[in-house]
Amino acid sequence: MDKKTSHARTIVAYIVLIFLTFLCLFFFYILIVNATRSHPEIQKGFSMIPGHSFMKNLKSVLNDANIPVLSGIKNSLIVSSLSALLATYFSALTAYGLYAYNFKLKKPAFIFIMLILVMPTQVSAMGFINLITKMGMINTLYPLFLPSIAAPAVFYFMYSYMQSSLPLELVEAARIDGCGEFKTFNRIVIPIMKPALAVQAIFAFVQSWNNYFIPALVISDNSKKTLPIHRTTVKRRCLYLLQHSEARTSSSSTWARCTC
Repeated sequence: MDKKTSHARTIVAYIVLIFLTFLCLFFFYILIVNATRSHPEIQKGFSMIPGHSFMKNLKSVLNDANIPVLSGIKNSLIVSSLSALLATYFSALTAYGLYAYNFKLKKPAFIFIMLILVMPTQVSAMGFINLITKMGMINTLYPLFLPSIAAPAVFYFMYSYMQSSLPLELVEAARIDGCGEFKTFNRIVIPIMKPALAVQAIFAFVQSWNNYFIPALVISDNSKKTLPIHRTTVKRRCLYLLQHSEARTSSSSTWARCTC
């Protein structure tokens, strides 16, 4: 009876996982299919059959002087990679400092970082813009990745991971052997933290890649804009063309009725 029950649970689990996998991959497939279809074909409605306009669409996007897609991809890769690197390393370093050391302001420092975590980005946006303007970093890529040094969400994950996976006896043994603090962190703590660093690096990269709010406020030069800004520009242009095409169609149908 137990074997039958466990076998049935395994079958149900596989069915659910296959269904969730289908849901995740289905939208990627539709994205690829729509990339091969022309604009009139997309307006006709949903289709799972690929079209024949992929190269034409690719050339039109790459040759558009108003929307430098390759430059946007390059800028997004630079910003996202540096943001992921800075967020994971310095958050792990901060978490290590609060975890491995005992000092009077340890709890207030932890509470202060947690308070920053619950603060929305929009609240401090104006002050951030004024600060980088005074520092001469407006319309540059630096304000897009340098703030990643202070990432409270990544810090909290690293701190929780250290509590469960990093014994302080290992750190004390390294100190007894004469290992310096930074050497202990880089040679002993970082290898233990590899799983947490990998997970948070992926999350930080994706979050920075999809970030639109701060780049839209900071960047005005078209060659320095990231991919989400160019994507929004393309979306607005497509909506504009779609609205005008619908207006022309409705006006032509009205004119035809009047002439009849």
